[in-house]
Amino acid sequence: MLCFLFLINRAMLKITEVKPNLLIELEGRPYQVLSAAHQMLGRGYGMTRAKLKDLKSGAIIERVFKGNETIKEVSLEKIKAFYLWQKEKEFHFIDVQGEKEFILFEEQVGFLKNFLKEGERVEILFFQDEPLLLNLPVKMAFKVVETEPGIRGDRETPGTKRAKIETGFEVRVPLFVKEGEIILVDTRDGSYVGRAK
Repeated sequence: MLCFLFLINRAMLKITEVKPNLLIELEGRPYQVLSAAHQMLGRGYGMTRAKLKDLKSGAIIERVFKGNETIKEVSLEKIKAFYLWQKEKEFHFIDVQGEKEFILFEEQVGFLKNFLKEGERVEILFFQDEPLLLNLPVKMAFKVVETEPGIRGDRETPGTKRAKIETGFEVRVPLFVKEGEIILVDTRDGSYVGRAK
């Protein structure tokens, strides 16, 4: 195991603590909670119905947790790495020590593929020595490589226009943003946050 790995603490959770976006482990597999609904059934007995995504296969399952059942929070390791390149649906990375290369597939990278720049430092989450998920900062800076001049009265959405950032992704930006400017983008939804300082 590489020396710069560290563990994300694992905890045992009650069924009432199962919430969307939580990462849990069931039968040795990692899952992300997509939705969870808790119900009290009387005499202190409850249950939680959850929709889960298998982070290895991408399969969606439903699971009911009952009573005093406990759920294990997933144990993940974080590795700092650099993004190298993309080949078809494979995204290639190398650890910051330059010792080990690894691949994440498009379904693992998901929406975050829109914000990957070659040479960018990223964080990869591993499960049992296998690369599992990409983790990026919530706000990242990008150069605007293409946008139209902001013309009042000629716009699709009041006060905004389209702008293409250096990764090729299009962001809705205020009319004052110009080509060549550096802007901050929210990597959760691709929205404009502001100008980079």
